[in-house]
Amino acid sequence: MLTANRLRGLFPAIPTPVKADDTIDAGAVSAMFAWLNKQGIDGVVPLGGTGEYGALARAERIKMAGLSVKAMAGKGPVIAGVLDTGFHDALQAGREFAAEGVDGLLVLTPYYTNPTQAGIRDYFLRYADASPVPVLIYEIPYRTRIAIEPKILHELSRHPNIIGMKACNLDMYHFLQVVAGVDESFAVLSGEDSLFPLHLAAGAKGGIIVTACLLPRAWRQIFETATAGKTAEALSLHRGLIPLMNMAFAETNPGPMKAVMDMVGVEAPRMLAPLVQPAPALVASLRAELGRQLAISEGIA
Repeated sequence: MLTANRLRGLFPAIPTPVKADDTIDAGAVSAMFAWLNKQGIDGVVPLGGTGEYGALARAERIKMAGLSVKAMAGKGPVIAGVLDTGFHDALQAGREFAAEGVDGLLVLTPYYTNPTQAGIRDYFLRYADASPVPVLIYEIPYRTRIAIEPKILHELSRHPNIIGMKACNLDMYHFLQVVAGVDESFAVLSGEDSLFPLHLAAGAKGGIIVTACLLPRAWRQIFETATAGKTAEALSLHRGLIPLMNMAFAETNPGPMKAVMDMVGVEAPRMLAPLVQPAPALVASLRAELGRQLAISEGIA
């Protein structure tokens, strides 16, 4: 059973390779995991926003969960995103992914209904009670339009089946308050490429990082440097990735990243509606920057 102790290190948020008919490209999935596993990662997070959860057919989500489990082959936990809007659909998805062998579920804050804090609390408690595998909370208020108060996260962190969270709240004071009061059995993971070393310095145990799919060694170096207490050095390394991050998120993720993943051996640039292919000029600039960064990362031990 997955525990918070295993939520340490680098967990790339992975895209979903698809074919022209919007079904999973199993060959590209295999190539992506071959790349990631040889670079040194601690686990993966398929089927989140980066994985285009809302645009995938339900059967394809289940397939992607199973392929991820098979490809990781026990090398690290597979934590599948659950981004449904309603409790029953979310729980059904979690059960389906658990049946495919995932180790944990990253469950999004309920949105659109604009729940109260009490409603959010009850939602996650009910979900954790019913989930067959451990749950991580996914807080991303710039997408859901609702934040979870630190005191609610503190309470939820004490549930035995809620073992961590992906923190995508850009408010650093909110992050500091969360980390200050969560249970020892609960791991806070950074969900922001842009804030990763700061989150580590403030108490995050690792990160669910998008561009780690492209540069896992570089992000691993930032993690190891920051956790060794060398915050200034980690920030310097992170600063070198700012141009790449700016390009990777200049259009809606994962469009730019998918467009250049052939540079790491993954030929699957197709997007799912309503997303479209990124602008050619952006792709060209990102290619040049990624090529530069890959050359640098080859020198990282």
